[in-house]
Amino acid sequence: MKLLLIVNPQASAVTDKRRKAAERALGEGHDLTVVETLYRGHAIDLARDGAASGAQVVVVLGGDGTLNEVANGLVGTDAALAALPGGSTNVFARTIGTARKVKKAAVQVRDAVDRPPRRVGLGLVNGRYFLFHVGMGFDAAVVAKVEQKPQLKRRIGQAVFVYAAFATWFRGFDRRRPHLVVKQDDKTLVDDGYFAICLNTNPYTYLGVRPLNVAPDAGFDQPLVLVTLRTIQLGRFLRLVGSTLSSGRRLREDPEVDYRPNVEAVTVAAWPGDDGDGAGGTENHPFPYQADGDYLGEAEALSITYEPERLLLVMP
Repeated sequence: MKLLLIVNPQASAVTDKRRKAAERALGEGHDLTVVETLYRGHAIDLARDGAASGAQVVVVLGGDGTLNEVANGLVGTDAALAALPGGSTNVFARTIGTARKVKKAAVQVRDAVDRPPRRVGLGLVNGRYFLFHVGMGFDAAVVAKVEQKPQLKRRIGQAVFVYAAFATWFRGFDRRRPHLVVKQDDKTLVDDGYFAICLNTNPYTYLGVRPLNVAPDAGFDQPLVLVTLRTIQLGRFLRLVGSTLSSGRRLREDPEVDYRPNVEAVTVAAWPGDDGDGAGGTENHPFPYQADGDYLGEAEALSITYEPERLLLVMP
């Protein structure tokens, strides 16, 4: 097989030792080419060019953001995506069953590429494909905070997300007003959202070895699941998050949570509410959003759709 290994040398868990282990394993019995990302968005072009040059499988050694870029480069090609754990959390790699150690994961991929890849569905948000979720509002503000601390992320790994969540809640996010209006195709409206996640797979993320089970209805072969929280009051919010460390049933049944499976299309818009000056609804406030853990900035509106059978995926 002709393999292309894309390495993000800045990813938090990528080291020379792990990279060499991956190269040795993947190079056994396969034609392996290795390239490095140099800047944000570079992996999209590397993946697209690799597929055009005849790579049959593009393997990623990096975090979830690098995987997202490669997936966007491979959509519409005949090359398949394979994941190695190179980030701090590696949500997607762990979701599909990839080993947590690079050497073992590379052996998995080396053996798996000889089997037919699986064609999977993806989400699409304002022209950007996502593998496992899009986060909007508070969730994305936390990711933005994490991206401001790359050295801390490399040193303490997943713990940086806990730090960023509390720092954002106390100092970095306006908790006085909602941020999101969610408009379903069936005209259902949630006009007071603080935090929304649109999921293509479950779990939402991992806390250490524990998955956060938000949307058990999510999966590659069915439409998306949209979860909107109408409150981030600290006590209640912590209880809801705590419930996802088990089944997540309490979160899904909470009256302050709108849980929608089988979502094929949805629009999320900025909340147009009162600024407190009595004018009411005179100005939209752009909200932050992220895709697969990669902060994408602020938007006044997002169009999200489910796109079936968009990507070839190597399953370990």
